[in-house]
Amino acid sequence: MSTARAILAIDQGTTSSRAMIFDRRGQPTATAQHELPQHFPQSGWVEHDPEDIWRDTVRVTKQALADGGLTARDVAAVGITNQRETTVLWDRATGVAIHNAIVWQDRRTAPLCDRLRRDGHEPMVKDRTGLLLDSYFSATKISWLLENVPGARAKAERGELAFGTIDCFLLWRLTEGTVHATDATNAARTMLYDIKRQAWDAELLKLFGVPDSVLPEVRDNDAEFGATPAEMFGAPIPILGMAGDQQAATVGQACFEPGMVKSTYGTGCFALLNTGDQPVDSQNRLLTTIAYRLSGATTYALEGSIFIAGAAVQWLRDGLKIIASAGETEALAKTADPAQAVYLVPAFTGLGAPYWDGHARGAIFGLTRATGPAEIARAALEAVCYQTRDLLEAMRADGAAELEALRVDGGMVANDWMLQMLADTLGVAVERPKVSETTALGAACLAGLRSGFFGGLEEISDMWQSAGRFEPRMSAEERDRRYAGWLDAVRRVRSGD
Repeated sequence: MSTARAILAIDQGTTSSRAMIFDRRGQPTATAQHELPQHFPQSGWVEHDPEDIWRDTVRVTKQALADGGLTARDVAAVGITNQRETTVLWDRATGVAIHNAIVWQDRRTAPLCDRLRRDGHEPMVKDRTGLLLDSYFSATKISWLLENVPGARAKAERGELAFGTIDCFLLWRLTEGTVHATDATNAARTMLYDIKRQAWDAELLKLFGVPDSVLPEVRDNDAEFGATPAEMFGAPIPILGMAGDQQAATVGQACFEPGMVKSTYGTGCFALLNTGDQPVDSQNRLLTTIAYRLSGATTYALEGSIFIAGAAVQWLRDGLKIIASAGETEALAKTADPAQAVYLVPAFTGLGAPYWDGHARGAIFGLTRATGPAEIARAALEAVCYQTRDLLEAMRADGAAELEALRVDGGMVANDWMLQMLADTLGVAVERPKVSETTALGAACLAGLRSGFFGGLEEISDMWQSAGRFEPRMSAEERDRRYAGWLDAVRRVRSGD
């Protein structure tokens, strides 16, 4: 067993970059976080500056170590988790990105996806990758960069460019360009990776016009990914774990048994159902994906992806300016008139699972002269609950057993009102863990497994503790009536494609 005092997690998300220190009981002992600027160059386009991400990552890592009273020598290893699908291309010689990162929410390549779908390519894509043809994933983002950044394709063909999701870009920088690698869960979200053969797929690369010279090596989630140089943090820190944010949360929630489900409420909402060692082909427009790959053994999952959850609350703050902070929504929702049937469909960047309508746009229905900020705030929180029910209904239709409880995590789960409404909307108990930042915890667990800081999956399961259980109180009749109103609202914003 490692004699180090701590394990470090880097959690680079859509709206912030965070570093967290954990002890041997899986409890956080220090946290540093910095908000990440969003860039919207055109309607439906979302970008990040990779240099912002890099500077913030180094900054919060140093701050967390300082706040925890630790040096790099006290850390057994670091694990990295990241916003998935967000795409960066950089120059191998300089390490500098050739364009801003194209964020997973970005819809600029929706027309390309529409064309490929019309040309009949989606069945092959779905069979190989478990994914549907959508601009959410990395493949068409790479295509766009190669076609639209002057000289990019020629450089890529000469082997001068590297592609990566954010984990891969950070790893390159953290190892000073000595390691170009990703993990199986992030590779599975590119739409270029065959999740059954566990390999990049030549036919998909040809379909999307991506040269294999830009691709990283794919490793297990608990693999050796190199180490930071001594001068970066004061001593080398081995990098021994990596996973996309939702898969990291699955580990942090200890969803290691088939049938267990976790749902994360951050910028978006993502529910993962552990399906064991065999991929399940969804008939209800869920994604088949890799939950984790440990020491060469792959565990699969069904995933439902919602693009807008906490981002709707951020819109209330920054767009409508009806709140000053996210925490105000709970008090507002409590004062809202429950008789008003106000529905907010937050399709700001299209609709994810199970609709997959990239052309849908957001709307609010049921407004009256009596509608005010409280009702709109309540509708934003209820939209998260209704979208979660959409996902669980699709999982049931795909054969999932009835849930005993849903494990939830992410920034929004501090809101007791929302969790009670979630339990009422689903008709299922909702459990909030003691450590709500399970994405960072999962990254720490993966690094801890490899380093010996944690003894194994059973030890991680034993660390999980509930900090609150919310039982459904709403009648089935009212639950279904409210949900029917949601389905009608969704129907009204659909593009008809």
